Parts: sequence; structure tokens; C-alpha cells
Amino acid sequence: MGPAGPTGPVMSREEADRALERLEAEHEAVESSLLALQDHAGRRLLEGARLSGVTAHRWAQAEAAITLLWNGFETYSRTLETARELRARRRWPSRDDLTELTRLLRGTLTVSGGLSSGVTAGAPGMSLTEGPRLAEELTLGQLVERMNEWYAQALDVVAAADSVWSALPARIDLLAAELQRVRSLAHSVGVRPGEHPSGDDLERTTAELTSLRAEVVADPLAFWTSTGGSSAPGGGRPDITRYDAAARALEEVRREIDAVLAVRQDAEQRLMKLRDLLTRADRTLAEARSARGEVLAKIAASEVPAVSGPPTVLQEQLAAAAEHRRRAEWHRLSPLLESLERRAEEELERARAQLSAVTAPLAVRAELRGRLDAYKAKVAQHGMAEDRMLIERYDVARRMLWSAPCDLRAAEDAVLRYQQAAREVLVPGQRQTGAETQ
Repeated sequence: MGPAGPTGPVMSREEADRALERLEAEHEAVESSLLALQDHAGRRLLEGARLSGVTAHRWAQAEAAITLLWNGFETYSRTLETARELRARRRWPSRDDLTELTRLLRGTLTVSGGLSSGVTAGAPGMSLTEGPRLAEELTLGQLVERMNEWYAQALDVVAAADSVWSALPARIDLLAAELQRVRSLAHSVGVRPGEHPSGDDLERTTAELTSLRAEVVADPLAFWTSTGGSSAPGGGRPDITRYDAAARALEEVRREIDAVLAVRQDAEQRLMKLRDLLTRADRTLAEARSARGEVLAKIAASEVPAVSGPPTVLQEQLAAAAEHRRRAEWHRLSPLLESLERRAEEELERARAQLSAVTAPLAVRAELRGRLDAYKAKVAQHGMAEDRMLIERYDVARRMLWSAPCDLRAAEDAVLRYQQAAREVLVPGQRQTGAETQ
């Protein structure tokens, strides 16, 4: 139906020309938007895809919006074309012409066929989920506003789906290709599902990527996060949380496979180093056992800790590691080598600590001997080597330190008595030297 009932006074020729010019510009803008939407890659993909979930629901609404948009555009175009033809009849339109132009350009259109979405004309926040009206009265200006809203709603769905499809499937495919490369390497070193945790991780990541890609293709809007506060169509970003989790899982597996590959390359060298560490630990323990016997023979009244035996468990594990290498069971050898290297270092440190604990009394005796001789040399430097008391106390301390078994506590007391006597003798001697110099 045509426009009915002009609103306000009859327009002048200039007003009618300006209104026509504005409406023609809006017509061109709407037409350009419609053609761009028609050619949008996302729209073509949505039309040809088997959709599900959120995307299927929202695309059905968007298709309804596109239908309403084209219907509205056709109504708008017909009305505008009628107004153009009327204005083109005369250079100076008559009163009747201006009245008719006013009715066409400012009057309302009785629009039917489900064009309305059930919201009052010009109301914001329209939703296509509401029941359509059979007819509605709209001016050309109000119809443009409605078409802009329908266009924004349709473009929001199209742009969001296109963004997700442009971002995620390609990334998933690249990650899947990397996964196949890692899987091939994993099989080459015996990392397989059911035999190694990383093999199980690869299976889970493969299943996740397959599922993720199928879901992204069928329901891209389920992976779209809208930008809060943005009113622009397609405002937001793809949700790559699951993709990132799969990528991290694959990276962890890749590092594990690289470690296993490294084991394959330097297994013999690492096994040789392990043998050397355990041999050094055995020798150190043997030295500690020998030293313990010496200490028990030479030092009296001293608590000497017992020395443990050689690490037979580590030797057995070392033999198992060598067998894994011989059979090329790299995935089994890798964790065993890491554990052995750590425990072998700890065993060597433990052996050294036992040797130090066992030989501690000998070290104390050596320190007391050194201190006694140092004080004797100091006494001799000051010309007091013939002092009878010092000679007696030195002989007592020396007999204790050089006798076997040596009582360390008594020897230490004797050394302290000699030191004290040396100090008492040296201080007066120093004062006397100073007086002679004056």
C-alpha cells in the first residue's frame, strides 16, 4: 500500500527537494550495505554450513532479519521512485504535486507481510524473537532506522561467525599437523598409548582437536566472546581457551619427546658418567671404612660413626638402564636415567659426608698438633725456648698427641695449658725488650 496521511504542513519545493536528496542518499547507503552483506564471505559460509547450537538459532534470526531488510528496502525503493517520478513532471510543482510529495515523503507507509518485528516503530533494542505484526505504519525515516537495526543484527552474526572461522580452524589444522609430527617422533622412541603417559596425552589431545574443530565448524558463535560495551556489529574476539589448552598439552608432550630423543643420543655417555659416580662413591665408602679402623686404633674415647655398605640398589638400576639401552627402550631409559643421575650424585655426597664424619677425630688431632708446634715456634722466636715450665708442658702435650690411642680431650687440655703458659712468659719478655730499647 502507498503512503497515507501527510503529517504537518505541505512542503515547499525546496523542502521537497532537500528531503528527496536526503532519502536518496540513505537509499544508496542501505543498498550498498545490503550488497556488501549479500557478498560477505561469512554469510555465504553460514548459508552452506550444517549449523548447530547457538549459531543455528542466531542464524535463523539473522536470516529473518535479512528477509525483513530486503522487503523493507523494496518498499522504501518503490515509495522513493514514485516520489522521484512525481517531482520530475514539472520544474515548478503545483500545489497538488507538493501535497502528494508531502504525503509520500513524510506520511506513513502501511507495511504488511511480517516486515515488523513486533516492536513499536522506532523503538530501540528490537528482537526478532517477538511475534511479527501483519501490518505497521512507518514513515520512510522510521523504516530506514528499522533497516539499520536489522542490518546490524544480521551483520553481527555474520561477522562474528566469519571471525571465528577465519581464526580457529586454520590454527587447529596447524596444531594438528604439529601433533602428527610429534606423534611420529613419539612412535620412533617407543612412546605409545598405554605404554607411556605422554602417549596417552597425545591421544587425548588428538581427540580434543578433532572434537574442537567439528564444534567450531558447526557452531562458531559458541566460541565468540562479545566485547563488553561495544555496540558495533561483530564487536568481540574468538574464544581460544580450549585451543590454547590443547597447544600447551602438546608442547609438554613435545618437550618430553625431545628429552627422550636426547637420551637416545647421549645415553652411553650418561651411563658412563653414572658408572664413574657410583665407582667414586664405592671408593669413598671403602676409604671411610679403612679410616674408621685407623681412627678406632689411634683415637681413644671418641664416638666414630659406622660406615654404610655400597649402594647395591643403584647398581641394579644401572644394570637395568644398560639393558633398556641395549633394547632401544628409550622411553623407559629416559626417566630411569634422570632418577639415577640424581641419586648417584646424592650417594657420592653421602659417602663424602661419611668419610668426613669418620676422619673428624684425626682432623682434630692434626689441628691440635699444628697449634702446639705453632706456639713452640713463637716461643723460640722470643728466646724463651729454654724455659723449664714451657718445656715440661710441651712434652706432656706432645706425648698425648703422638701416642696411640690418643685421648683428644686430655690432649686438648694439655695444649691449652701450654698456650696459657706461653702467653704468661711472652708478655713480660716483650715488656723487658721494650725497656732495654729505651
